[in-house]
Amino acid sequence: MAKRTAVIDIGSNSARMIILEKTSRFAFHLLHEVKSRVRISENAYQNEGVLQEEAIQRAIGALRDFMQIARSYDVRKTLCVATSAVRDASNKKNFIQRVKREVDLNIKVISGEREAYLGGIACANLLPSYDAMTLDIGGGSTECACIKNAKVVDSDSIDLGTVRLKELFFDRNDIEGAKKYIDTALEQLKTKEQSHIIGVGGTFRALAQIILKNKNHPMNKIHAFSFEAQDLKTLGKKILAAESLSELKELGVKKDRYDVIKPGTLILLRLIKKVGATHLTTSGAGVREGLYLSDLLRHNGDCFPKNFNPSLSYLVDQHSHNAEQRNLRVKLVRTLFELLQPTFEFDLTHKEPLTIAAKLAKIGASHHFYSFQNHSYYLALTALEYGYTHEEIALISMLVRFQLGKGVKKSTMAEYKKLLPSLESVQALSRLLALSDALLSHHPRNLDFELAFENKKLTVSYKNKMPYITQENVQALTCEALEIVFKTH
Repeated sequence: MAKRTAVIDIGSNSARMIILEKTSRFAFHLLHEVKSRVRISENAYQNEGVLQEEAIQRAIGALRDFMQIARSYDVRKTLCVATSAVRDASNKKNFIQRVKREVDLNIKVISGEREAYLGGIACANLLPSYDAMTLDIGGGSTECACIKNAKVVDSDSIDLGTVRLKELFFDRNDIEGAKKYIDTALEQLKTKEQSHIIGVGGTFRALAQIILKNKNHPMNKIHAFSFEAQDLKTLGKKILAAESLSELKELGVKKDRYDVIKPGTLILLRLIKKVGATHLTTSGAGVREGLYLSDLLRHNGDCFPKNFNPSLSYLVDQHSHNAEQRNLRVKLVRTLFELLQPTFEFDLTHKEPLTIAAKLAKIGASHHFYSFQNHSYYLALTALEYGYTHEEIALISMLVRFQLGKGVKKSTMAEYKKLLPSLESVQALSRLLALSDALLSHHPRNLDFELAFENKKLTVSYKNKMPYITQENVQALTCEALEIVFKTH
């Protein structure tokens, strides 16, 4: 697969492009993202699905610019798909040929089921592991996929979209007609009951962003943001009741969503009621990421290897410069956790975040050595984009921030208090990280000591001479609950 790949999705409402760069076999990161509100479907649904010339010209103009941007990044591979509006258009062949002739871009029109599947594998691979139904409300259609055990087991597509409903019903103020149309379309859903929905696409993200702000959520990250369905029902009712654009603005709706937010909200509310969903999670990844993953993972069953995380691997690939010491630190911190856990009763769910923190502890040194823990903290907080809950990201980042073992600052924890365990828990885990680093101060090629723990006394035994710098650094740590002694044998 090319090192840099551009992925373009021509939706009914918007055309979008992302540029992704590989850093190792399966690890990657986002280099650039661009969106154009071309509205390729504008006035198509009220004209028997025919793409209109003005919309076609907007799309061609945007795609031409997309390709220029891609060339500026030295992109070697471009993947481009078109969905509902182009899929349904009687003049789609003409549109595709014009794009090829005028832009030199090959468009692949994908089926609704394929579109649903791509969104599904994006969620299955790039979110924490959930058994759930993905939901992508587009301009012309709605796609759903069922995820079980990190695999897409079913996919669905129905002709139900925001622009379609706007032109057929909302522009005529026929809200009852829209409800009947939605309910009839939802009868086609294969999934009849689902408590957990993963929202993909602009409508869901727009609503989730408002809820995130209203709840004063500590982390400004929409991907993996989870909330109760009741939160959305409450907001949705207010949006549907709004009688003016100023009311929508006051509720937090952005300008580019004014004309489609009500149709999208109505679809979402009625679908939630239909399947009985109680819990919702937002995905920042969708068809574009799914298309990229279907190419990247095509020889791996469309899923990452077990226990692989692309964001974690990207950070290690780009910023970690001493693999030997990193691996020893990870091994040692896990050993310390397992050895001390029965006595100090560490929460077992914190073992994995602590391990990840050990992997990322020194990545900030690639920016500036003397403040490496601050840079490591920021990178972990912002670039652990995929596969972790907000609670896990907050804990990993906080442990990285206070890895020197000098005490966790309440003021720093306060901002993310809703997502974090107790101050005492964070303090204890950060000291484990500091202790593992101190025990490796002499940078051994392998673990040249043995550990034993009894009666709150940790014994560090060496076969040969004890490294002086390690003793010095361990003794500098403040840990009243744990006595540490060194010996040779």
